[in-house]
Amino acid sequence: MMLILIVLLAALLLLAGFEMLLVLGVPALAYKEIFYAKLPDPAIVQKIVGGIDHTTLLAIPFFIFAANLMGAGQIAAQLVNVVKALVGHTRGGIGHVVVGGSMAFGAVSGSAPATVAAMGRMVYPEMRRAGYSDKFSLGLLVASAETSLLIPPSITLIVYGWMTGTSISRLFAGGLAVGLVLGLAFALFVWIEAGKGGVTREPRVPWAERLCAIWRAKWALGMPVIILGGIYSGFITPTEAAAVSVVYAIVVEAFILRSLTWNDLFKITERSAINTAIIFVLLAMGGLISFFVTLAQVPNSIIGLLESVDAGWITFLMVANLCFFIAGMFIDPNSALLVLVPPLFPVAQSLGIDPVHFGMIVTLNISLGMITPPFGLDIFVASSTLGKPVSQIIAGVWPFVVVNILVLLLITYLPQISLFIPKLIFG
Repeated sequence: MMLILIVLLAALLLLAGFEMLLVLGVPALAYKEIFYAKLPDPAIVQKIVGGIDHTTLLAIPFFIFAANLMGAGQIAAQLVNVVKALVGHTRGGIGHVVVGGSMAFGAVSGSAPATVAAMGRMVYPEMRRAGYSDKFSLGLLVASAETSLLIPPSITLIVYGWMTGTSISRLFAGGLAVGLVLGLAFALFVWIEAGKGGVTREPRVPWAERLCAIWRAKWALGMPVIILGGIYSGFITPTEAAAVSVVYAIVVEAFILRSLTWNDLFKITERSAINTAIIFVLLAMGGLISFFVTLAQVPNSIIGLLESVDAGWITFLMVANLCFFIAGMFIDPNSALLVLVPPLFPVAQSLGIDPVHFGMIVTLNISLGMITPPFGLDIFVASSTLGKPVSQIIAGVWPFVVVNILVLLLITYLPQISLFIPKLIFG
């Protein structure tokens, strides 16, 4: 009964509009006082601080900083220009550029909000000029940014790897495959929409000009080569790759392309520090929640329930997807990750589900939560960036939610998709 009251307290704080720090923290501390009153308070502080005292998490501030640098500079624009030169003339034209550009920017940023902001400013006007409806244009911009959470380097995969002890390099390899599948699904939807008529194509670019566009973007294209090549070759770790990406972005944007001033660098550093602090406060509280989930033996209770109804991995994954989908509608994705992974991951292990496969399912759910009304984070980023009402963006994003769910079911029940590249690279 008392546990139910604590859950209701968390729901009440959420509905009352409290910050997620309090929504997660207050019920956790109440649980401690009621069920583990003898537990010394310094142990709580140790769990909060110790939870984020991990070198793997150093990759997060570095990738956030690098993403903000590239979004404010010219690297993002150069990547989009390369994609436009290669696929702009196809049926769907600029729509495919949005999908491909988001995937390319995701390959150097790992941040969906940064991708929405960067792509929105660059290609939204072009989509409207090409004949796409306002709703479809907004929906595609918001949804395509999801690929940046899957295609490495992905901040979400780093957090999942930290929480579960799964190899981040293997997760990155799996994310590459799943991100490509999601991107192809969106591209197919664009192709169908363009077939209805009224959408113009970009003029076909001669191969000489395409090669020139690639050459002009050589510094931008060098970033994913260094990051992914370094990680998959075993030359550098994901954390080291994140640090290298910051140095590379500063050198290219400030000294080679000269697109950023020292004043710009100061503002970007400040903004990146604030973004990092927000994430790490939630991660610290997530460490405390994981501690109490373990003490309360929640995973064992879930396993016992599944055994009592003779449910296997198919039913479990269906329930896990449903839990993440509902959570994504009401709380931010990082919080959903911190709340749901600790009790569900041990159950997945007990059912023989590969940690990389489960990580792809979790990350794809987190991506879906970024665009799911009423509280999808990317919806509000797009509204702020483009000056569009939230209701208009929500109206455009629903068809892409359906596409995402179909891809989620495909990834959930065909684990070979998630595991093909990791097995190919790492055996």
